[in-house]
Amino acid sequence: MRHGDKVKNLSRTKAHRDALLSNLASQLISHKRIVTTVTKAKALRTYIEPLITKSTKGQSKEQVTHQYRVVFSYLQDKEAVKELFTVVGPKVAGRPGGYTRVIKLGRRPGDNAEQALIELVDFNEIYGKGKDEAKATSKKTRRAGGSKKKAETTKTGEAAKEEKAAE
Repeated sequence: MRHGDKVKNLSRTKAHRDALLSNLASQLISHKRIVTTVTKAKALRTYIEPLITKSTKGQSKEQVTHQYRVVFSYLQDKEAVKELFTVVGPKVAGRPGGYTRVIKLGRRPGDNAEQALIELVDFNEIYGKGKDEAKATSKKTRRAGGSKKKAETTKTGEAAKEEKAAE
């Protein structure tokens, strides 16, 4: 029974699994997308998303330095950590999670393993919005469009108040 066992072991020891995920995460940050097996991609997603979140947080220099050191303890790759904090982190700062996408590709010819492409969502211009469109659109909600009407009426109401005050 696997009660309380939520870790995908990937048929590896703890040290081997940590090294594998660290290397996969470094390559994902460097190349923005990699092809691996579906199981490794799903394990990598749970490994790297908190690290990307750490790269988006931090207001003061001390907080950023602390987060940098924490992420480096996971990745052990200076270039990947630098790329994460300078390129990836600022680009995904507005996103509330869900930084990666796993796309199944079919089976590998050699051993019939299921292949998957794991990529950083904001770095794919085919699926995602372009740089100009992402800045132009505002946050969308799942509610009905009542807030737009309220905003327009408050604007017209404010304009009317200003006209009365000017008279």
